[in-house]
Amino acid sequence: MPAFRPISRSELIKNLRKAGFEGPFSGGRHQYMAKGDITVFIPNPHTGDIRRELLARLLRQAQIDRGDWERL
Repeated sequence: MPAFRPISRSELIKNLRKAGFEGPFSGGRHQYMAKGDITVFIPNPHTGDIRRELLARLLRQAQIDRGDWERL
């Protein structure tokens, strides 16, 4: 169950896969993951975790609410 906290890129990818997303796939400047007609662009690898603010935007893009995220 991932808490709504800063998260590493690998944890983000693992949990999006649990939510039914496939990928990551190469695409332009950023990799992306897809589920049906929903596409979520994944931040590039860098030092440090993905902040809560960015995680909230990614979850909105993925159409996953916070409660569903914490139940994964």
